[in-house]
Amino acid sequence: MGKLKNTGLIGLGVVAGIAVSLQFSAMAQKSVEPALPLEELRQLADVFGLIKSDYVEPVEDKKLLTEAISGMVASLDPHSAYLDKKAYAELREGSEGKFVGLGIEIGPSDEGYIRIVSPIEDSPAFRAGIKAGDLITRLDGQPVKGVSLEDSVKRMRGEPGTKVTLTIARQDEAQPLSFTITREEIHQKSVKSKMVEPGYAWLRVSQFQEPTVDDLAAQITTLYQQDPNIKGMVLDLRNDPGGVLQGAIGVSAAFLPKDAAIVSTNGQVAESKQVFYGRPEYYAFRSDGDALAKLPAAVKNVPLVVLVNTGSASASEIVAGALQDYKRATIIGTQTFGKGSVQTIRQLTADTAVKLTTARYYTPKGRSIQARGIVPDLLVDETAEGDGLNSLRMREADLQKHLSNDRDKESAKAAPVNDEMEEQLRIMALEKNRKPLEFGSKDDFQLTQALNHLKGLPVQLAKAEPVVVQADVKKDQKK
Repeated sequence: MGKLKNTGLIGLGVVAGIAVSLQFSAMAQKSVEPALPLEELRQLADVFGLIKSDYVEPVEDKKLLTEAISGMVASLDPHSAYLDKKAYAELREGSEGKFVGLGIEIGPSDEGYIRIVSPIEDSPAFRAGIKAGDLITRLDGQPVKGVSLEDSVKRMRGEPGTKVTLTIARQDEAQPLSFTITREEIHQKSVKSKMVEPGYAWLRVSQFQEPTVDDLAAQITTLYQQDPNIKGMVLDLRNDPGGVLQGAIGVSAAFLPKDAAIVSTNGQVAESKQVFYGRPEYYAFRSDGDALAKLPAAVKNVPLVVLVNTGSASASEIVAGALQDYKRATIIGTQTFGKGSVQTIRQLTADTAVKLTTARYYTPKGRSIQARGIVPDLLVDETAEGDGLNSLRMREADLQKHLSNDRDKESAKAAPVNDEMEEQLRIMALEKNRKPLEFGSKDDFQLTQALNHLKGLPVQLAKAEPVVVQADVKKDQKK
């Protein structure tokens, strides 16, 4: 793939954290093979000893061993990782829909800065006057250029009551702006909705968290209170990077027949070989009720469109795949990210854990999404002029050491690198001065096309002949 993709045009919205399809459990129960690779273990001990005796300065034993564990897990695939105390706490906060920070959704910019996708309503950043489209150029006076997005996120998070100063470049402002913002606990609502036109509702899920199913049920109920005769609904999963598996099951179950199979998983251990159904025991985090039980009956049959793009990943793809397989919704947009694996959190100590890829997941019809994604029923660009920066975002298949697809028998034909680089530069030049897209606004081209489809009007399909990314299965064809 071209260099520009590899340097950060991922474009998945980040809310001071990262979301994947997650399950939480204790340490794995599968027994370990008794025979250990003694020669390799001796080499590890020898290297440990060499570092202790010969390295330029002393290194703590704990640091060496922790880094060895981290490197071993990280070598498996892009989504497996060792979680130290801070990383484990951040992951748990993100899955619960709360974290300590500034309250901004961010992404990379082509200038090398941090682009504000959107401030979270009533967050410290929102109250300070941070706006969508702003560029963060410095954090506490230190440049962000050359710093990874993940490291910048860590610098913006911290203890409640502490402060961080953002230097902001804003279009139409001649001089940089400075904002000193006090960190606080952010409670993020992952679902929002509105009636975009009389009879037509828009329902957006920005991330799958523990409260998502409850929030979704509340939003749908409110929509039907506003209009009991909704003619069509748009479920917007664009730039939704995923989240907890139960959220995806619950969102799918809201629109599908009772007890429908939503997703299946397959891995080495018995707990990874499962079928998940649209029942409360599969999506409810509490045993005191079913959030979907009181939904209006009409939601099971309302004409439905699901909007997706390259930033729709993991749990988003579970929902889109299930609704597509049952022909319950028309999928509109661009091919999704292609993260079809489940990460299980195996707790090691009270404060540390391993996030380990334990299974691939499959749609109800048995399709593997890994390294391929969901191909929409109707391919529609991000704007009327083309797919813009969305076409430059990295997919799962672009990631080094990505897990391969075990069912797709085709391979992608890569475009010549020089031609791809030229096309990326051309798109970036065209998009440089475009106003940041606000999902759900009157300027949202893909939403307009979704509404046209629901009304039976013509839909403007993608201008260019799309290149559908196929999965690479060479590593797993013999398994």
